[in-house]
Amino acid sequence: MALRLVADFDLGKDVLPWLRAQRAVSEASGAGSGGAGVLENDYESLHVLNVERNGNIIYTYKDDKGNVIFGLYDCQTRQNELLYTFEKDLQVFSCSVNSERTLLAASLVQSTKEGKRNELQPGSKCLTLLVEIHPVNNVKVLKAVDSYIWVQFLYPHIESHPLPENHLLLISEEKYIEQFRIHVAQEDGNRVVIKNSGHLPRDRIAEDFVWAQWDMSEQRLYYIDLKKSRSILKCIQFYADERYNLMFEVPLDISLSNSGFKLVNFGCDYHQDRDKFSKHLTLCVFTNHTGSLCVCYSPKCASWEQITYSVFYIHKGHSKTFTTSLENVGSHVTKGITFLNLDYYVAVYLPGHFFHLLNVQHPDLICHNLFLTGNNEMIDMLPHCPLQSLSGSLVLDCCSGKLYRALLSQSSLLQLLQNTCLDCEKMAALHCALYCGQGAQFLEGQIIQWISENVSACHSFDLIQEFIIASSYWSVYSETSNMDKLLPHSSVLTWNTVLSFKGYWEKLNSNLEYVKYAKPHFHYNNSVVRREWHNLISEEKTGKRRSAAYVRNILDNAVKVISNLEARNLGPRLTPLLQEEDSHQRLLMGLMVSELKDHFLRHLQGVEKKKIEQMVLDYISKLLDLICHIVETSWRKHNLHSWVLHFNSRGSAAEFAVFHIMTRILEATNSLFLPLPPGFHTLHTILGVQCLPLHNLLHCIDSGVLLLTETAVIRLMKDLDNTEKNEKLKFSIIVRLPPLIGQKICRLWDHPMSSNIISRNHVTRLLQNYKKQPRNSMINKSSFSVEFLPLNYFIEILTDIESSNQALYPFEGHDNVDAEFVEEAALKHTAMLLGL
Repeated sequence: MALRLVADFDLGKDVLPWLRAQRAVSEASGAGSGGAGVLENDYESLHVLNVERNGNIIYTYKDDKGNVIFGLYDCQTRQNELLYTFEKDLQVFSCSVNSERTLLAASLVQSTKEGKRNELQPGSKCLTLLVEIHPVNNVKVLKAVDSYIWVQFLYPHIESHPLPENHLLLISEEKYIEQFRIHVAQEDGNRVVIKNSGHLPRDRIAEDFVWAQWDMSEQRLYYIDLKKSRSILKCIQFYADERYNLMFEVPLDISLSNSGFKLVNFGCDYHQDRDKFSKHLTLCVFTNHTGSLCVCYSPKCASWEQITYSVFYIHKGHSKTFTTSLENVGSHVTKGITFLNLDYYVAVYLPGHFFHLLNVQHPDLICHNLFLTGNNEMIDMLPHCPLQSLSGSLVLDCCSGKLYRALLSQSSLLQLLQNTCLDCEKMAALHCALYCGQGAQFLEGQIIQWISENVSACHSFDLIQEFIIASSYWSVYSETSNMDKLLPHSSVLTWNTVLSFKGYWEKLNSNLEYVKYAKPHFHYNNSVVRREWHNLISEEKTGKRRSAAYVRNILDNAVKVISNLEARNLGPRLTPLLQEEDSHQRLLMGLMVSELKDHFLRHLQGVEKKKIEQMVLDYISKLLDLICHIVETSWRKHNLHSWVLHFNSRGSAAEFAVFHIMTRILEATNSLFLPLPPGFHTLHTILGVQCLPLHNLLHCIDSGVLLLTETAVIRLMKDLDNTEKNEKLKFSIIVRLPPLIGQKICRLWDHPMSSNIISRNHVTRLLQNYKKQPRNSMINKSSFSVEFLPLNYFIEILTDIESSNQALYPFEGHDNVDAEFVEEAALKHTAMLLGL
């Protein structure tokens, strides 16, 4: 299944054995069956009441005498603790304990069992108590009313020392929320008592609301009040050193006027789902550390034939509404759909029907969402009971008393990537897998293995390109919260506050400002690098290279990247990559370092320059490493060895497969203008020469698919003999070389054709700046072996030019070509043309 639920806590395994042991001790001591004991048939009374911010779980049960007992499971020590026993037969539906475990707040109602009714106070059915539990000393009644009251202690973010004041929220069914401020004092050692318990200060936090949600992890209260039938979402942030702040108000395009009263995450409530409360409306707010804020909403269903739900991406300024038709609606359908917070994703599912995974960080790209329908085994394995989504990907199943940690399953996502036929599902599965396996080389290796075997599996996007961009993005994503705005995550393109906040709110405001003002996007692209690289290459061809210091700095950047890459990968490589100079790729690499560093410095205010430089090196090293890894995987798969690099046989099917995947890599990187590992073009060309017929080879060279490097051509000239077929190949290659490289290569080929090319180039260069001068009559004509007057005259001119050049520039280097050589080459060429 795409979603994996790992149990962090289970009442049956983590609490029940302890309770049985407590009962056994109690009976052995002669204390009877009271106290903390629990009978087998009383297990149904064991319930989870609340999960506090520190992860501790409060539960309740009844002993065989009907006494209500409160217990706590410490998630750190994995130990149970008895908190308090209330010796009356009452039903507990809300409970909370402060962080020091000195105060317990609980709301109880009278038992409905015949003969077990207890009169609390006249006219009241709900009793809200505040208990001193360290040690048990005093019980104070906070509320005695005829409506339900929920309780929740605030947990300050600073927990290094106990605070003298505890804050307790009371949420009333009568649609108001109050905060009690409770001063405590320590007496007689460890005894903690409430000061001025006769009058506890209180504040009215909110009123006239129809829905509220508590975020235990971040200590935030979300609630909706209705103003002229408009649903206004508000958020209050609680702090340790101040009371609270109203952070925002935002209207939602939903109707809650007839939806009743609904609370989310105020403990595990068994009463709210009963008769009078709404069963089908689902509304929840999800946030994560990157500053995203999503509101997920599903209205009441008039019919189960189709489900409608909406996601408001507040941090992006827009929303999306989805409608899905259900198959087999006659089958059992639970109370409604479930929304789960998975940090970077939100999961929406209806067990047995559908599973929808939404990318909340990039909601504009619908292809990054994953939608699976009812006949998929990934869905059938999910729990069919309602789940309560808590912070930090925690999920509570109140029915079974289990607390799960929800994780995306890498193995299932890889299986989906390999087996699905839809491009959109391939892309979604690829991104999900890379997200949940950040930095896992084994996972990357599996994906690369699959890509090497299915490089043409996707038609609507380039699989290699998408993998390189996405994996490189995730390799540096955690370095800073703004990386999401600065680097592309995919190859597929297409409220205003004046207060200054830190942490989550700072990031949320940053997201909103980005949405408001960022046109065009801040995402880095290589357009500047492309232009500058082409300028440098053009200057190289014309011999007008700019300052040596500038070029040296760029090449030094490339050296740092390659050193960083080699330091990350200590294992041996089979492929001859990163072993060649390849100045063009090093220029591209160095330019990308400079531009990406400038990009980060502009947009990452406050980040150290040294850290930015390392992030840039890591990112570009990751790009190159992924390319090397793909080639290496294909190389190993086809069992190729170093002898492949010699032109001694025709290319095999294995070599053609590697050539094909390298061609796909080249296509992927060219459109993004990404650097390639030095040696890539040489290896690619050598494989192309061995695998392609001559006309296909020349077409690939002319169209830029194959780039002729000096290393590859030198090896070609040395390894191939001068048969007629090889001569034709060599000549075809030489005439396509840049002039500077071509001249060098011609001197390595001992052949009349090479001599002809050298002489032609020499003559062309001499005559480019030729100005007719008075002829020197002192030329020695005895050296000329033929009396072919046009040729004699031409040789005489060349000799004169050479003599003049030698006189004017006696210390300049020469090509070791003279007029006699030109004469000889011309005669040989003429003889060949005449068939002599």
